[in-house]
Amino acid sequence: MIRKPSLTLTLILIVGFLTICPVLMLFLGSFSQGLGAFGTFTLEKYISAYTDPDFAEILLNTLIFTLGSAVVATLLALFLAYMNTRTNIPFKFLFGVITIIPMMIPHILFAVSWVLLLNPSNGILNRLLMQAFGLEDALLNIYTLPGMILVEGLLDLPIAYLIIAPAMGSFDVSLEESSKVCGASFFRTLTRVTLPVLRPAILASGILVIVRSLASFAVPSVIGMPGRKYVLATHIYRTISTGFATDYGKAAAIGMSALAASIVLIYLYRYLTAESSRYVTISSRGYKPTLLDLKSARIPLFGIVGFLSFILIVLPVVVLFYTSLLPYVMAPSARAFSLISFKNWVGVLKDPISLLALKNSLTLGLAGATLGVILSIFVSYVIVKMRTTASGILESLSFLSFSFPGIVIGVGFMWFFVHTPLYGTLWALLIGYIATYLPYGIRPLSSAFVQIHSHLEESSRVCGAGPFQTMRRIVIPLLIPGIISAWILMATMFVRELTLSVVLSRPGSEVLAVQILRFAEDGLWGRLSALGIIMIFFSSTLVIAASLLGRKLMKTQSLSA
Repeated sequence: MIRKPSLTLTLILIVGFLTICPVLMLFLGSFSQGLGAFGTFTLEKYISAYTDPDFAEILLNTLIFTLGSAVVATLLALFLAYMNTRTNIPFKFLFGVITIIPMMIPHILFAVSWVLLLNPSNGILNRLLMQAFGLEDALLNIYTLPGMILVEGLLDLPIAYLIIAPAMGSFDVSLEESSKVCGASFFRTLTRVTLPVLRPAILASGILVIVRSLASFAVPSVIGMPGRKYVLATHIYRTISTGFATDYGKAAAIGMSALAASIVLIYLYRYLTAESSRYVTISSRGYKPTLLDLKSARIPLFGIVGFLSFILIVLPVVVLFYTSLLPYVMAPSARAFSLISFKNWVGVLKDPISLLALKNSLTLGLAGATLGVILSIFVSYVIVKMRTTASGILESLSFLSFSFPGIVIGVGFMWFFVHTPLYGTLWALLIGYIATYLPYGIRPLSSAFVQIHSHLEESSRVCGAGPFQTMRRIVIPLLIPGIISAWILMATMFVRELTLSVVLSRPGSEVLAVQILRFAEDGLWGRLSALGIIMIFFSSTLVIAASLLGRKLMKTQSLSA
């Protein structure tokens, strides 16, 4: 089909601009005096950033936060994956729900819901515990490093589960049976056989969660900043958002360390996933997916899974909806229910900035995801179908942005856009979104392209069809499932995006996540909750509409065939 070197070169230039440009600008900016003196070489920003007396504590907090989140997410993922793939626990569909639904709840709203529950002054759960046990002080405080680790670990649980569950499901249980026949107990078999074989998946899961928590901004900003527990992401945010004169040079210098650590970790993750073939245990017809009979433990363990589903899915939405109906945060009581009204909803729907943020987010979600998917189709085609050195370069470039912390790459784009007419516009956000989330479109489409045999394209060309006609009539219809998956992933990411937006958005280009963060900083929890529920509604609507459209297109295709 399309095999002209010009296509690959064009894509390398486009993707290279999206990925290399912000990194290059970040690097140059870190050696510059400021936005108005770009290119003036100086080491002042590095000296200022790394001799800051608070920087050592920030690095330690970052290390504890990222490692702790990885441990929580990976341990929970191991438990859920084992229950789902290796046991006869009832209602296994819950595992699929746990994996997919939390991705539709923006991270900032999830963090806010836990603040509403466990903040020490008027947290709903804290108030209920104080009333129940006659306590004078709050029992729990979410504004701590353990609180940040708990919430981030729960948010990253789906990522860890998606890595560990397939490895757990393809594990040959005859290895464990041999261990038990030799007299080993369940826990000895688990520690000496099961976990060592799953080591690549476990390490890959942990590293990926570390990368995502290093890039996380929602939890550190909503939970960490009020408790004065700063990590690299919030330290960069403070550098560019507080004081009389923002210091983008210092932010770039700090960002370089976060970017370097993230890139190293993501390549370590790719190395571990590439080495996983050494741990293959299914190699012949002897494999048998035997399930462990939980017996009397089935119901208690199912209760634990149900509880995890509740706190990951139901609780955040219920807390937000309840808070949106009250004038201020309070525990459920007769007085609280007497004060219920829709004033916060009316206030949000009449607020011009909130309405503008909703319009901008939907525009970016719809248009950005569409443009991102179109670019992903061509990039995926070149990566999968053209096995050349150039396609390998394109693949490396396209997945490089997966390791970029959003707020760091936002600073890099800021250095670029401030010298162009795009600064402060939706176009700047659109380009930044596509650059950051391009891998989310390429992954499902690459998998879909692998399933399309080249003979189909060759047959079309033999019959006289041109390259683009073959793409339109043969390839695209077969890619519909991958296209829908890629579009859903990118649209939901764009609608809920925060980390890049806090740097690039300006008056007139506000988006939902930034407006929600502003409400949180001002303590407007009722309006925040109302806008959050609206945000979840539109995200879910986009996903459902895209899924229904995909089913309709696939049905139409099967009927025409």
